Amino acid sequence: MNVLLSDWTGEFGLPPFAAISDEDFGPAFEAALAEARANIAVIAGATEAPTFANTIEAMELAEGLLDRVAGVFYNLAGADSTPAREALQRDLAPKMSAFSSEVTNNRALFSRIETLWQGRDGLGLTAEQARVLQLYRQMFVRSGALLEGAAAERLTAVKSRLAVLGTQFSQNLLADERAWFMPLAEADLEGLPDFVVASARAAGEEKGAGGPVVTLSRSLIVPFLQFSPRRALRQKAYEAWVARGANGDANDNRAIAAEILALRHERAQALGYASFADYKLEPEMAKTPAAVRDLLQRVWTPAKAKAMADAAILEARLHADGIAGPLEPWDWRYYSEQRRVAEHDLDESVLKPYLGLEAMLAACFDCANRLFGLEFRPLDTPLYHPDARAWEVSRAGQHIAVFIGDYFARGSKRSGAWCSAMRSQRKLGGEVRPIVVNICNFAKGDPALLSYDDARTLFHEFGHALHQMLSDVTYGFISGTSVARDFVELPSQLYEHWLEVPEVLEKHARHWQTGAPMPADMLQRLLAAGTYDQGFATVEFLSSAFVDLAFHEGTPPADPMQKQAEVLEGLGMPRAIRMRHATPHFAHVFSGDGYSSGYYSYMWSEVMDADAFAAFEEAGDAFDPAVAQRLERFILSAGGSEEPDALYTKFRGKMPGVEPLLKGRGLLDVA
Repeated sequence: MNVLLSDWTGEFGLPPFAAISDEDFGPAFEAALAEARANIAVIAGATEAPTFANTIEAMELAEGLLDRVAGVFYNLAGADSTPAREALQRDLAPKMSAFSSEVTNNRALFSRIETLWQGRDGLGLTAEQARVLQLYRQMFVRSGALLEGAAAERLTAVKSRLAVLGTQFSQNLLADERAWFMPLAEADLEGLPDFVVASARAAGEEKGAGGPVVTLSRSLIVPFLQFSPRRALRQKAYEAWVARGANGDANDNRAIAAEILALRHERAQALGYASFADYKLEPEMAKTPAAVRDLLQRVWTPAKAKAMADAAILEARLHADGIAGPLEPWDWRYYSEQRRVAEHDLDESVLKPYLGLEAMLAACFDCANRLFGLEFRPLDTPLYHPDARAWEVSRAGQHIAVFIGDYFARGSKRSGAWCSAMRSQRKLGGEVRPIVVNICNFAKGDPALLSYDDARTLFHEFGHALHQMLSDVTYGFISGTSVARDFVELPSQLYEHWLEVPEVLEKHARHWQTGAPMPADMLQRLLAAGTYDQGFATVEFLSSAFVDLAFHEGTPPADPMQKQAEVLEGLGMPRAIRMRHATPHFAHVFSGDGYSSGYYSYMWSEVMDADAFAAFEEAGDAFDPAVAQRLERFILSAGGSEEPDALYTKFRGKMPGVEPLLKGRGLLDVA
């Protein structure tokens, strides 16, 4: 019996990772797809009049086995790829797309949903059921259920090709990141803090390079750019970093990006929309491209002014080093780090020993305990990789979730940080509690020491995890993070604020060797520097968001790189800052539809997260029980059970303006 298809009898129904082989996945997907097709056929072919139970609830459970197999496979494909998994992922992309199209193109099935929709007022539905019915119908219509004949067939082909291209984009990017590294001679280690040297040696060992190396992992290349006094090496590393996916070889993503944009536009027009941005934003909080552009522009003006002022200061430092010419992108982090030490007396090499991974995990868990009563018990169970760890999450003795953390960079893991669920919460058909996964790419060390930005990433992804773990809905379709894209970042960005609460750092930011707390003056300087370099960070982000919007707002560009250049020129992009994600490695936008025309979502959510944390500040306690209870009830546990603006208003009383965001980034009073 294929272990993926048998009952999982281990603790909490965890997948039996130790017994799963790559050869199991292909047959398991075939069996799971066959079962799902059979279940859908029964629902669509039923002779009984449609009811919510025999149609919507039946669909909720129809793909249970497929969800289970896919939940394991796609998590492993991203976090621990192998050649076999990559090959299967390429093979599955069109198959999974075809199955999705089969379901949404099923005329009999849509007819039953439409009958329920038209008669919804007489069905006696709960508010949650009414919302689920609305979202199912919306999914079918937006997938082309109203199209017929050649138009429907073409849309199916377009979606299949997009699935193939998104997978290829991701795998090309991973191949580039895995292949490149820059060997360092012992002399090249001069000026690097011990933690960077240790990370470079560990990376060299993993690559079998026989010595220290710099890789394209953000947790290694960024500190190298911050600390290395060797400008030529900084330039070489930086140019390799920004060239991912654009090296003119088999992994080049530029033509793929152009084809994706053209197909998305065709898809949107087939469904009656002027552009893909109009199509994509319709169900989001923003609703229209104009609303997105307005927000981005309101923040861009002060952010650019701040960045330009900072650039002049950093360029003066460059010239003081005897280097003529302008400040370049590979110079910014180096001179910004020097300025940070000079102005805030914050040396990251002195700060990091107080931000060990274990200490920051304890801080994440402690905040969750104080806010929501959650407790975390380590589990001794086989997982998919030796670096991964698991905890049982409980509250008042009741099982809530299993949480898996996988924190270190490796060649088999795609870059970035993310949260996913191997199993989502639901109550239909019996209570199902989630298995939630956080993936990061921190530099491995003994011990693993984090930068403050790394610690923020840890809290961010854990905020997503809380959204999954505390979900309390009946239907998996609206469980956890199944919400509007520009709402999904609210819980994650909000949780970052607890890293800035002084009592949290006083308790948990302790030196990994001595256990001594972070000195009070260092803590004060750290918090005082909270908005340091926000001109750079905001411009870096916003430029990517503007380019994403421009790609999808009108006729798709034949040459995305030319369009990217035009957008940046129109913005007056500062010379020494590049987009956070250039087109050939903009995985958020091109690895799938998730953040396409939606990279702005982080900033849209930030408007809310700044205002949401203000609710705790107004209560006079970052752990105020009443505010935390409202946060759980209306945001973290509610999933997609209501429109996001309705949920936020229930939590806060009103929707916020942009001022809290500008204040939080130190841009409120910038000219």
